[in-house]
Amino acid sequence: MNRILIIGPAWIGDMVLAQSLYKSLKRRDVTTEIDVVAPAWSKPLLHRMPEVSRVIGMPAGHGELRLRARRRLGRQLRGAYDRAIVLPRSIKAALLPWFARVPMRTGYRGEWRYGLINDMRPLDRAAMPKIVARFVFLGAPPGASPNNIETPAPALTVDRSNRDACRRRLGLEKHSKVLALMPGAAFGRAKRWPTEYFAEVARRYVESGWQVWVFGADADRELGEKIRTGNERATENLCGRTMLEEAIDLMSLADLAVTNDSGLMHVAAAVGCPVVALYGSTSPAYTPPMTDRARLLWRHLECSPCWKRTCRYGHYGCLTGIFPDEVHEAARRLSDRPAAH
Repeated sequence: MNRILIIGPAWIGDMVLAQSLYKSLKRRDVTTEIDVVAPAWSKPLLHRMPEVSRVIGMPAGHGELRLRARRRLGRQLRGAYDRAIVLPRSIKAALLPWFARVPMRTGYRGEWRYGLINDMRPLDRAAMPKIVARFVFLGAPPGASPNNIETPAPALTVDRSNRDACRRRLGLEKHSKVLALMPGAAFGRAKRWPTEYFAEVARRYVESGWQVWVFGADADRELGEKIRTGNERATENLCGRTMLEEAIDLMSLADLAVTNDSGLMHVAAAVGCPVVALYGSTSPAYTPPMTDRARLLWRHLECSPCWKRTCRYGHYGCLTGIFPDEVHEAARRLSDRPAAH
């Protein structure tokens, strides 16, 4: 049996995409046991990935060193693994497998990790423009080529009993088609399509007889209320009202999602929901939703992708230049395409 320790990423979207690595490892050897070290918030997400045997809480928050805590956990894990794969490129991420004395420690070059990583992989950005391919390549045997990396799509397990319980708690009834809107983006404003555009999309779908469910964190509650204004009769603002696992289950009921480039975009794709994805300061070539039932809208201005949290020019033209009419047309084309079976 091959025992692998994965040091997972810190963002929801990246954590979803990392499932492609786990699926790839299982395809290579079905007996492989995969344990993932991850932030506490991600445990419900990882529990929806059948490839993961165990989730180990990261003893430090995002950006925290907490050297003693990492050393303590590493010592507890000694002798348990044959290999470790470190997805983040920081020194901190590479410490735990080294403390655990895992014989083979795989990762990309970054932040002077020589010695901590003893299976150092070069990062060929041209051959692997997508982050999901970069994750999967780390699971390939030493000496493998980064070209033509196969990336199985993430597929989160849906808990129907939990979904029904959540619907009862929130008073949700699916009496028509459901449009899921995800107006937030933890990264920053440069990834958020204008709220008034989301509200216009909601209005048109409500007029067509659809229900609208707005998903997001508690910090997105105000965005959800603005979208709901004028669309109250068929719009539910779920921002801050669902746990991550509940959002996963409820999204499986949606007939369409319109979303920023965010973690919830990847969640929607991973439960089989058709997606219209809106890109601003980031690039769809880097983090596209892993589904063939998606339409990606991006202006590709001269200044984009800038990868900034806010627009350095103040105009946010990469987002304001994508209009609701384009979203409707993208959704129409998406609905014309039959679902894959």
